[in-house]
Amino acid sequence: MRFPSLPQRKGDARALDARATDLLERVGLADRVDFRVPKLSGGQKQRVAIARALMNAPDIVLADEPTGNLDRETGQEVLGLMRQLCEENGTMFLISTHDEAIAEISDRTVRILDGRVEREGPPA
Repeated sequence: MRFPSLPQRKGDARALDARATDLLERVGLADRVDFRVPKLSGGQKQRVAIARALMNAPDIVLADEPTGNLDRETGQEVLGLMRQLCEENGTMFLISTHDEAIAEISDRTVRILDGRVEREGPPA
């Protein structure tokens, strides 16, 4: 989980472990911290990917169908986490999705149809 932070060496190992543990807790995987990847479900792997993307506290996260493999409840929790991070840290999420529920909670949407911008602005 600390892997994204290794090239930059942003902080000591204990601080990085604490951040990784916090992010895993926030995506609901604190009880899976010692599991090997093949033992995780598809949805769990997706939540780990989201936590990993947040490890270095980026200004922007590009997310392609971030809730695609998650059940509705877990997907809503992950979207809530994304919203919370937007508010707390100013992290912006640029999300590509076919899920209208995600589009509805977004601050701004761009609908693309057949390669052309069909509509742009606040959610309809």
